[in-house]
Amino acid sequence: MRIISGEKGGRIFSPPKIFVDRPTTDLAKEGLFNILANRYEFAETTILDLFAGTGSIGYEFASRGSKRVVAVDINQKYVDFINRTYTSLFEDNKNFIALRADVFRFIEKNTLNYDIIFADPPFDLELTPNIPDILFANKTLKPETLFILEHSENMSFEKHNFFHEQRRYGKLKFSFFIAK
Repeated sequence: MRIISGEKGGRIFSPPKIFVDRPTTDLAKEGLFNILANRYEFAETTILDLFAGTGSIGYEFASRGSKRVVAVDINQKYVDFINRTYTSLFEDNKNFIALRADVFRFIEKNTLNYDIIFADPPFDLELTPNIPDILFANKTLKPETLFILEHSENMSFEKHNFFHEQRRYGKLKFSFFIAK
């Protein structure tokens, strides 16, 4: 796997075989970050990466200079890998943290004061359709927070109250939601 762009663009990292998750493809990451680069000044953004897996999305934001990145995953081995990899790729890690937590409990119990929230749950996770509702029920969510949900091509969120747009990359989709 590699970081697509930014200060650490082109750097390669290799997740161990313990990873059974499906990482976001380079093509999809490149498309997503091209969209975001036209809308955000990354140096001004705070990021929450849910179901962080390999940490790939968080590294992309950090490489582009986001002021704070929090990566959350329930698997301690994944969290350990993310922290080790981040430390090896970036000189300082004061603006990046990976936490072991159940994403749903994290959403309900934490202050969600982020500019962009990204979630890439396992495609077979039954609760995936509920994630936008759970997220937007948190009263600490900042107005105008962008929430991006990566999901299979079989799901549609176009009728959701906070739905903004959708992009498709092969067999996956990114649904964009904006807090109002």
